[in-house]
Amino acid sequence: RNLWGCAHGMSDEEEFYVRYYVGHKGKFGHEFLEFEFRPDGLLRYANNSRYKKAMMIRKEVNVGTAVLDEVKRIIELSEITKENDNKWPAPDSVGRQELEVVIKNQHISFVTSKIGSLVDVEDSKDPEGLKLFYFLIQDLRCMVFSLVGMHFKIKPI
Repeated sequence: RNLWGCAHGMSDEEEFYVRYYVGHKGKFGHEFLEFEFRPDGLLRYANNSRYKKAMMIRKEVNVGTAVLDEVKRIIELSEITKENDNKWPAPDSVGRQELEVVIKNQHISFVTSKIGSLVDVEDSKDPEGLKLFYFLIQDLRCMVFSLVGMHFKIKPI
């Protein structure tokens, strides 16, 4: 089950699902960012930060097949499905990241610590694999922020 209490099951025809989580527990409680792309086109986004007493932000956006196809393309081009997280840094007090991807007949799940910069990647036991993860996450986050930002823009251009 995910943040919204939903179990995610795929039909055999449309095996596609992506979930990303990054978070930690600290001075301001459990702070995290999470998003998921569901096979029906639903993009769910949650951002919980208690900094300056901010409230949790939850957004849901329906995206079209062109957007889902682009997410699939980004994932496939990254070749992340060929990697494993055995040599990646384990989650620690700084935080954790999780990536789950179901695409075609593959189901992958990665867990690692928060990555501060490329220096952390280069210093790891698997810099090549972790670099693929790092850049894929940057691409996916940028896409999600753009989609959510465009959809909920208060003053249209």
